[in-house]
Amino acid sequence: MKLNIDDNIFATPIVVGVSSGPDSMCLLNILEKKTKDIIVCHINHNVRKESKKEEEYLKEYCKNHNLIFESMTITSYRESNFENEARKKRYAFYEEILKKYHSNYLFLAHHGDDLIETVLMKIARGSNIDGYAGIKKISKVKDYYIVRPLLGYTKEDIMKYNKDNNIKYYIDKTNEDTSYTRNRYRKNILPLLKEEDKDIHKKFLKYSNTLQEYSNYMQREIERHINKVYKNNTIYLDRLLELDQFLINNILYYILNNIYNNENNIITEKHIDSIISIIRSDKPNLSINLPYNKVIVKEYNKLFIKNNINKVNDYKIELSDKIEINNLTIKKIKEINSNGNDVCRLNSNNIKLPLYLRNRKNGDTIILKGSNYHKKIKDIFIEKKIPLSKRDSYPLLVDSNDNILWIPNIKKSIFCCLNDENYDIILFANEREENDE
Repeated sequence: MKLNIDDNIFATPIVVGVSSGPDSMCLLNILEKKTKDIIVCHINHNVRKESKKEEEYLKEYCKNHNLIFESMTITSYRESNFENEARKKRYAFYEEILKKYHSNYLFLAHHGDDLIETVLMKIARGSNIDGYAGIKKISKVKDYYIVRPLLGYTKEDIMKYNKDNNIKYYIDKTNEDTSYTRNRYRKNILPLLKEEDKDIHKKFLKYSNTLQEYSNYMQREIERHINKVYKNNTIYLDRLLELDQFLINNILYYILNNIYNNENNIITEKHIDSIISIIRSDKPNLSINLPYNKVIVKEYNKLFIKNNINKVNDYKIELSDKIEINNLTIKKIKEINSNGNDVCRLNSNNIKLPLYLRNRKNGDTIILKGSNYHKKIKDIFIEKKIPLSKRDSYPLLVDSNDNILWIPNIKKSIFCCLNDENYDIILFANEREENDE
């Protein structure tokens, strides 16, 4: 079995993930023929009684072969998805060892059968073009590379190599457990494909490589547009919708995968379809839940990805000479020429002091200047396109009788005076600009 890997990779130490199973022991044997500068990285998942025995064997193997041995035992699992949690802990340990030995290359023993299973699972689950490509032979992750040199070989090839070279290995019986999705594909679907074509793995490898070429092209297109449509955790919909739908989908995958640190299998086609549906909806304010207690919120022409929205804490603050609240600065001034909604002139004889700033309550109304009827604050916010996430916390000026006097920068009440009427209080609201660029 040939690796077909650039020899320059072996100029520095390499880290190899080794479980003591047939695949990783085969890979380790092949790599030993290329270099002795190997760090064997073993994770004891601590779910089988045989695990300790396998770890001891591998430790002794490394001692006899003059290889560095590093191991870690997972003592407990807290997430409901065992496979996902085990994977996260496994890769965290790999990265720790890569840094410890100043290595840029992590070798893993995924083979052609694994590639077939992964592609089929991605198709069934839904993904983007990069996901449908399955496993890459060499992939860049953070500041290191993952190398999988056995993708061109099948499990049968590996078992034959081990037999011909008298390589000892251990069998993980959990690989027979069909409660795991991958095992069901392995036992039920893969044999049927191989009956049709014993070299089916080569077809899948070609398929994977072709999709990776398309994915590389799409990545370049994403990089051309991403800074225009996505900044400061905000997606600008007017800019996004100028693009082709296929590019839009892939930009959304790109953004979300980065938010989730490119963890495997978190964002699926179902999530993207849901996001597209709220983008295309005529409703200006919508939200959908995302994994791990995150939410994506549509507010008119923007999307925000944030931690799940919590209820706004009620507040009521007595007005002083100057108050900064949310994105507003509200202060008392002596005179100003403006007569817009950023200014509120009051006659203290017509209201009850002191004045307060408070957030909106259900059922709040205001009698607008020039009218004789109450209008709901909620309706005013909708008309003025105030984002849903800001409505419950937006400051309202009230007197001690809880009459709403002013919605700063938005609307005035009948209590506000014109500049030619009698008044002894002038308030000015200044909004600090949000930086879209």
